[in-house]
Amino acid sequence: MTSNSAAMTGSLAGPSIWSRMMSGQAGPVCVVLIALFVVWYVGAVFMNAPIQIDKYERAGQTWTTGQLIEDTLAQERPILPAPHQVFEEMYKTIFAIKITSKRSLVYHSWVTLSSTLLGFGIGALLGIVLAVGIVHVMTLEKSLMPWVISSQTIPILAIAPMIIVVLGAIGIKGLVPKAVISTYLCFFPVTISMVKGLRSPQTIQLDLMRTYNASKWQTFWQLRLPSAMPYLFASLKVAIAISLVGAIVGELPTGAQAGLGARLLAGSYYGQTIQIWSALLTAAFVAAMMVVIVGWCERRVLARMGVKP
Repeated sequence: MTSNSAAMTGSLAGPSIWSRMMSGQAGPVCVVLIALFVVWYVGAVFMNAPIQIDKYERAGQTWTTGQLIEDTLAQERPILPAPHQVFEEMYKTIFAIKITSKRSLVYHSWVTLSSTLLGFGIGALLGIVLAVGIVHVMTLEKSLMPWVISSQTIPILAIAPMIIVVLGAIGIKGLVPKAVISTYLCFFPVTISMVKGLRSPQTIQLDLMRTYNASKWQTFWQLRLPSAMPYLFASLKVAIAISLVGAIVGELPTGAQAGLGARLLAGSYYGQTIQIWSALLTAAFVAAMMVVIVGWCERRVLARMGVKP
């Protein structure tokens, strides 16, 4: 009787704090972040410890475990910088410096973002046009689709210098070559997803449009394109992220003076691992924000089309 009363009291009290935290999205994300930070700190200690121990031995200095941990997390050029070192560098180069300074990550992020957005826009438009052609023209499907797929088998690190050199030889430099590399990476997922989306309407729906004597373009605008919207936005989220990767890769073989790729190059030249990691995390944050913006646009467009979440 007592156990039944306790169980009833627990059920009336509702779910525990932990279960309420884990029921949403914020709780699991925070748990994963905490676990990543713990692993990161442990990895920084173990990877930087041999160098620090060697310093102690050269100086003939005795040390304790606590001192070793403290010193490994405060090295100027660690093999793996600790999270607080990276965040301090990000704070200095984002908030403590003018955004027009060549040391500002905001300045370098904008340089990379400009070529990213240009390449993303061209790639998304190219992917949509190719998908429409492949769906409506059988010849294009048989002749063009294999080339679209095989184009992605070429490593981007191999083709990026070729693009830079060829475009530079004809006088095209600066923003455009990096945008071309971004276009090369991001048009593929848009093309494949749009082909799938434009072919997603069921046969009975297409037959109904024929019953209404709808033309091909009416069928496209009123049936195929609305059906393809979820596929399109799913591919755009992938495309916007990899277009940023393409812009950064495009900055590497040119020895660029500005951009996140330039920060990565400078950090690798001078052994500034903290600078490298701060640029990497900044790039990840920029990509995440662009994916969030695409997701917001998706919700607005689908809501206007009457699609319920």
